[in-house]
Amino acid sequence: MKGKNSDLHGNAPDNSPVALLLVDVINDFEFPGGAQLLRQALPAAKRIASLKSRCERSGIPAIYVNDNFGKWRSDFKKLVSHCLKDKVRGQKVAERLKPADDDYFVLKAKHSAFYSTTLDLLLEYLGVKTLILTGFTGDICILFTANDAFIRDYRLVIPRDCVASQNKTENQRALKYLERVVNADITTSTELNLTALAQDG
Repeated sequence: MKGKNSDLHGNAPDNSPVALLLVDVINDFEFPGGAQLLRQALPAAKRIASLKSRCERSGIPAIYVNDNFGKWRSDFKKLVSHCLKDKVRGQKVAERLKPADDDYFVLKAKHSAFYSTTLDLLLEYLGVKTLILTGFTGDICILFTANDAFIRDYRLVIPRDCVASQNKTENQRALKYLERVVNADITTSTELNLTALAQDG
């Protein structure tokens, strides 16, 4: 795209029809219900990490969208450091999913990754048409984000093995709802053809 600085974001592509969103994966899990969520999140984190590696090889950028937990002086790097070094519940998840230097990140204040954030501008800048949505929790933040993405006309891919909630039944119910109502593709991550996805946009 005209006027873009090819060096602005290191190795991260400045133009891609597809983006990988990692929602609330950098998380200390130190809250009521956190231990219960962690049991579901750990296996999902392993699959998200594998999918992220495949996306990197396919030139698909990763965008971390993380809650500021009501702290308006939040700093994403400090949150990463806290989750990696302070012996919190979420350390193992953070170790698997810690961002690379050239990944993008957006802080959110509410459930949706779009609500009062810069995500819209970033996706427009990148030329994204399709979102691969992963993270926690399926029945809250993934649900709200997917609904907001749908009304913005994004194509949605939500790999069902890369999304977790405190309750497995509620997670499956949310995924089925998203498949039916926002036309989300909930194919498992291992079955996704990233090359075809990038070509289709």
